[in-house]
Amino acid sequence: MTNDQNIVMVPGGRFELPTRGFSVRCSTPELPFYSLASNLSGCSSVTPLSHGGERMASIRKRNGLWQVQVRSRKIGSASKSFHKKADAVAWAKVQEALMQTGNWRNRDQIDVTVGDLMGNYLNKVTPTKRGADTETRRLKRMLTENSLMIIRLDEIEPHHFATFRDKRIKDGNRACQYDLVLLRHAWNIARIEWGWSLRENPISLIRMPKNNPPRERRLRQGEYEKLKTAAHGSRSWYLWPIIDIAIETAMRRSEILSLQWANLELSMQRALLPITKNSRSRWVPLSQLAIEHIKHIPRTADRVFPITDVAFRQAWDRLRVRASITDLTFHDLRHESISRKVESGMNIPQVMEISGHRTASQLFRYIQLNN
Repeated sequence: MTNDQNIVMVPGGRFELPTRGFSVRCSTPELPFYSLASNLSGCSSVTPLSHGGERMASIRKRNGLWQVQVRSRKIGSASKSFHKKADAVAWAKVQEALMQTGNWRNRDQIDVTVGDLMGNYLNKVTPTKRGADTETRRLKRMLTENSLMIIRLDEIEPHHFATFRDKRIKDGNRACQYDLVLLRHAWNIARIEWGWSLRENPISLIRMPKNNPPRERRLRQGEYEKLKTAAHGSRSWYLWPIIDIAIETAMRRSEILSLQWANLELSMQRALLPITKNSRSRWVPLSQLAIEHIKHIPRTADRVFPITDVAFRQAWDRLRVRASITDLTFHDLRHESISRKVESGMNIPQVMEISGHRTASQLFRYIQLNN
């Protein structure tokens, strides 16, 4: 038999030509078949045949030990060292069989839970994102979902995430979508970048919540005045300037809160937004009303409004209650501003330049013209 001929060890210590399994490459030339078992010391490596187009087990001798690695793209990998080659081959075949039948479990990560996964993601990935503060709050809330977080990664199944989805969706489709996207991304990061031996992403196998229909809310008659009256009775000095600036400029909440004095050119009546949602900087024209508000703000920090996103959200929620306008979101003011600009006679390219939208179809979702 030449060293290219394929053989495989089967239970009982016998050898036979495989239809699937391993090929043993021998460094001892022209070994007769009947004497192969007594000449295993001459074999230096075992390499896998293809299993459904996927190479799985490989064996090599190193430092006096036979090292086995069984790897599957879809499931994960396992490795172990043996003094005897026969033991290495037998162990590899068992691991392959477990992987092919769906019964394999990664012993190195058998106690790692979904909570451990998301905690690692919170500490390693979230801080690198532009919206780290918002995502941190979302992940910390998710980590309190004990019914999901305590499940081990080797036991988690798609139906566990489906149960979480059905519970979370009661808080809104959008909130549920965000959580599932984070779970899916964390699984992929752990599998691809951290080297965790995880199987295919189970979140990819469940149905995602449908998108909410686009909002068409603008300020109704008298609501601007209600907001102004309620804001002037608030101890949060920043509320009304931010609301007016949002309506005048069409800036997002995050863009207003990130405004820096160094990026204002009041003489040119404009403000620079170096970092925006679509990762492109843009200049925003400032109306006379917006400039008047800015001129009355004391300069105590680098940012024009040195407050946190959480503080503003809470102040906005209290304001809506005092004004008895509970169905208005702050982002609806962006709809109001863009619609006003179109009604004033601005053309679509001009409005897109101000709002930062990259396509007209994105912009059109914000335009609700009054009859």
